[in-house]
Amino acid sequence: MKYISGFILWLAGWKIVGSIPSDVKKCVILAAPHTSNWDFVIGRLAYFKLGVPVKFLIKKEVFVFPFGGLIKAMGGIPVDRGKRNNLVEEVAGLFGNYQKLNVIITPEGTRKRVDNWKRGFYFIAQKAQVPLVLGFIDYKSKTAGFDRLIYPSGNFDSDFRIIEEFYKTKTARYPEMFNLSPENRKKNTQPE
Repeated sequence: MKYISGFILWLAGWKIVGSIPSDVKKCVILAAPHTSNWDFVIGRLAYFKLGVPVKFLIKKEVFVFPFGGLIKAMGGIPVDRGKRNNLVEEVAGLFGNYQKLNVIITPEGTRKRVDNWKRGFYFIAQKAQVPLVLGFIDYKSKTAGFDRLIYPSGNFDSDFRIIEEFYKTKTARYPEMFNLSPENRKKNTQPE
């Protein structure tokens, strides 16, 4: 899959940059901006190309025949978005079951436009005592990959300002759907 994915990305004109440091065995990877199903396709190809094993949260409704088994095999973890459950505790607990685990989370929580990002990604990383890795897809430059690591300090607002500043420089497939795009630059200091 590594070489096939690399070839497909090259053919489509995408460049993959950065990496997760080899000494980081467990992390939460942010995946943003997320405005299209193509984000998943490009991102998944990038992870295959880089040889990064990942798990990702995805709504439980997609775990139906014939795709459910495939999605699970690719690392999908079903999430019931309509049910009140403690997803932070559940996902943070997964880190204790693995020697190596990278969990991808789209902090927007949906492909639709949202003004405020979900905070769960931060609290999962904090509770599991793992770093956040800023993963991205930038359609303007046709670049995807990883940037920096952030170890949650416990001060969400301070850490989120760093995260927000990074993602403001990225262009979504549908910029009007990404709240941090220059077209939609609405200060996002009070995520829900």
